[in-house]
Amino acid sequence: MADIHGLSDHELDALWDEFHRVVNMTSHELSEWLRTRDASPVTEPLPEDAGSEAGRHVLAILQKRRRDLTDDDVRLMRKVVDVVGSLSDEEREPESADRSRRHRLMTLGHDPLKPS
Repeated sequence: MADIHGLSDHELDALWDEFHRVVNMTSHELSEWLRTRDASPVTEPLPEDAGSEAGRHVLAILQKRRRDLTDDDVRLMRKVVDVVGSLSDEEREPESADRSRRHRLMTLGHDPLKPS
């Protein structure tokens, strides 16, 4: 049986689980990161305006229940799973020197240096 997101309940469950596996930062950690990332020596954005649109959307999804997902949430969850998968390199250990890659991933809620 398909639900409103064009996925069967099983497919949506699998996507939900995979999203929460790759998004290894808590909502608090992601919120702090987004605010820190956007802060400058002179100004700091309001918490609801901090970070990229995608980062804020990931944060909103982390604060939702599965049954409250929208079609936009499902699209972003798929994108996050794909992007994190393509930017993650399971063959090598993450290195703190790869700062740009790490920061892109953290904006989507995945910290490659965070222990599993």
